Amino acid sequence: MIERYTLPEMGNLWTESYKLTTWLQVEIAVCEAQAELGYIPSAAVEEIKAKANFDPQRVLEIEAEVRHDVIAFLTNVNEYVGDAGRYIHLGLTSSDVLDTALALQMVASLDVLAQRLEDLIQVIREKAREHRYTVMAGRSHGIHAEPITFGFKLAGWLAEVLRHQQRLQILRETIAVGKISGAVGTYANIEPRVEAIACQKLGLQPDTASTQVISRDRHADYVQQLALVAASIERFAVEIRNLQKTDVLEVEEFFSKGQKGSSAMPHKRNPIRSERLTGMARLVRSHAGAVLENVALWHERDISHSSVERVVLPDACILTHFMLKEITELVKNLLVYPENMARNLNCYGGVVFSQKVLLALVDKGMSREEAYAIVQQNAHNAWNKLEGNFHDLITQDSRVTQKLSPAEIAVCFDPQQHLRHLDEVYQRLGI
Repeated sequence: MIERYTLPEMGNLWTESYKLTTWLQVEIAVCEAQAELGYIPSAAVEEIKAKANFDPQRVLEIEAEVRHDVIAFLTNVNEYVGDAGRYIHLGLTSSDVLDTALALQMVASLDVLAQRLEDLIQVIREKAREHRYTVMAGRSHGIHAEPITFGFKLAGWLAEVLRHQQRLQILRETIAVGKISGAVGTYANIEPRVEAIACQKLGLQPDTASTQVISRDRHADYVQQLALVAASIERFAVEIRNLQKTDVLEVEEFFSKGQKGSSAMPHKRNPIRSERLTGMARLVRSHAGAVLENVALWHERDISHSSVERVVLPDACILTHFMLKEITELVKNLLVYPENMARNLNCYGGVVFSQKVLLALVDKGMSREEAYAIVQQNAHNAWNKLEGNFHDLITQDSRVTQKLSPAEIAVCFDPQQHLRHLDEVYQRLGI
């Protein structure tokens, strides 16, 4: 991922140095397990732990000759360790190290993402509490529907993010899996007990049944879950973009002092962060397709997944991490304009209250078909007219006033009638 979107907290987990560190962790854990079972001398393991090291640049130099990254790594490690290095990698295949170490990277990345997700949860919850009674127009198909509150809109976001939190908890168990089972997963040259001990030391579970690799459905699940998080962030970003339109302007991204919106038009205050998040979501989603194609490998394994994962896994993690931090700051500092919400809600004299008038007429004994026709006629007569006023038309329509008193009509146009049950939703979410 380019530096522009790489934050150190996540980017550091996908450096070459960190990757090789996890490789060394796996090799040492296996040596320790072998020693505990009496297969190699404990003194040799202590010497390995004391001396083992690597130089990423030296590893690359060796790889340029041997054309194999794990062999290059082991060669470099043995340059530090000396004779005791002959006990490193005994009975292992490269993928024992690669896949188990990759699990360590993915788990560490997931823990960082989980914390960022928790930050987002707290920010959305706090903003929802602040605006639990800020009335605005609900919209369907982009058209005014019925009154809601901005807090209720945010409640929907919160519920969605909480579901992601649950998914990531399950995902951590799915991906926290190692394999030390040899060239085709049969433990031909190493015992399952070694795998069990080594994985325990690394905080992983042994894979149930591996081939030369851990099956890639786990990795596909991982990236798909990140793509789903990104899709939700995009949903929030698109909503902010729509509500920030000049002719809506109910919310707005924070615009800092000295910030510029356009090189040509000084008045511009553009939703650039939301737009950036929309674009990033497209990238993360594109990676989901690639990892799905990685699931079908030849027989016990081929290498076609490797090149994909070298790009997709770090990029998906780094992008999702950036997106979570960005949307958290965006929501936290979001400018909310209740006056504009009220103005838009009452557009054309409160046409958003049409269903309440319809139901009130039906409740008075009018057929639904007749009531619908009356209400629709008045609503459409007010619609898209500068001085259009649905409320006034309703109060002047004898077909309505014969059934409803002024007080009953007033109740129909009271937005609080639409909000009576929202506290129940807020309670479910701790808002």
